[in-house]
Amino acid sequence: MSDDGQPEPGRGYRKGPVLLRGQQIPTSTSDQRLLSRPVGGASWLHDDPWRVMRIQSEFVEGFGALAEVGPAVSVFGSARTRAHEPAYALGVDVARLLVEAGYAVITGGGPGIMEAANRGAKEAGGVSIGLGIELPFEQGMNDWVDLGVNFRYFFARKTMFVKYSEGFIVLPGGFGTFDELFEALTLVQTHKVIEFPIVLVGRDYWQGLLDWISGPVVAAGLISPVDRDLLQVVDTAEEAVEIVVTRGAELRRQEEAAVAEAAQAQQEAQASSDAS
Repeated sequence: MSDDGQPEPGRGYRKGPVLLRGQQIPTSTSDQRLLSRPVGGASWLHDDPWRVMRIQSEFVEGFGALAEVGPAVSVFGSARTRAHEPAYALGVDVARLLVEAGYAVITGGGPGIMEAANRGAKEAGGVSIGLGIELPFEQGMNDWVDLGVNFRYFFARKTMFVKYSEGFIVLPGGFGTFDELFEALTLVQTHKVIEFPIVLVGRDYWQGLLDWISGPVVAAGLISPVDRDLLQVVDTAEEAVEIVVTRGAELRRQEEAAVAEAAQAQQEAQASSDAS
């Protein structure tokens, strides 16, 4: 099955570096076992330290695989989207334009929009990356992924999306897409990460969500009106990529200015120290 339970038989179940099929597929995931409440005894005292080592290895492997990728953008969307649907073609176009703009493309590695984006990146001659996840049903990396990393733990995988992306482009999707979208929004809102662009593609699909955020959520004082501006909505692949490219250039200029300012301050401090 795919990463949201859609039938995709025969691709196999990934458990870290291990591939399982048929009756070898476990009934629970590493995340479930990590987060489950212990039932009697204190075996977790012995189990959890080993889990920490496994978690550490996922970060090490992920960082090692992606460290030299260069500028990249994550593309999210439904695993249920079929190849004949307009959103699939839109995903291909988004990835193609990102590659032409000098970006690698990162997805969750599954079917649907993820496959479309990986396909667009690969066909355009760019770097096509998939970050897979262990789930309690068969799934596999789509055939358009050139660099794939499989994770046991969602939080390790999510770290890779944020750490190695200069922006998120979000096409229509369900709960998994919403999860990635709102996590990115929270990180930007709370200044845990730089204010990278978050672009929603498909105004008809996303407008209801935007109206709710701008209306009841703002009216109740649960977010600031300016928080709504963290989201940008467009209808075309060209608009989405233009926003990412423009914002990326702005962020690079800001970073270069900050580095120059810090160097200048250090030089002035050194000159003052030498004079005294």
